[in-house]
Amino acid sequence: MRVYIAGTEQELKRIAPVLLELRDHYDTESLLVRIRQQQRDGYQLAFVEENGEVLAVAGFVITSKLAWGRHLYVDDLVTAAERRSRGAGHCLMNWLRQYAVDNGCEQLHLDSGVQRFRAHRFYLREGFDINGHHFAITEL
Repeated sequence: MRVYIAGTEQELKRIAPVLLELRDHYDTESLLVRIRQQQRDGYQLAFVEENGEVLAVAGFVITSKLAWGRHLYVDDLVTAAERRSRGAGHCLMNWLRQYAVDNGCEQLHLDSGVQRFRAHRFYLREGFDINGHHFAITEL
């Protein structure tokens, strides 16, 4: 398994089916439009590949906040459903940690929907702590 940063249109199209498993309210084209918009603000996509197959994808940004200092924030993290519990998520998480360190980050953060119990078990195994609640007004 190797981790790459998606940089080309072809790579974005290759990772889209896996990312759509998490963000199923998009179709491929609307997802790609949104990704391109977010890339202008520093959004990056890393993916795990093995034998030419995309196994897992993480969308993230490096930014700074008063509360956390310089940090890597994971917006999107998904392993292909048929490839879960085989090490791809762990591989990607290790890569994200190292990428954060290499880029001067002090912390790594993510939010997860309250209903995603399997994901929570994974994050806890990966060393994350639950240290807050995320509140949102989703319709302004």
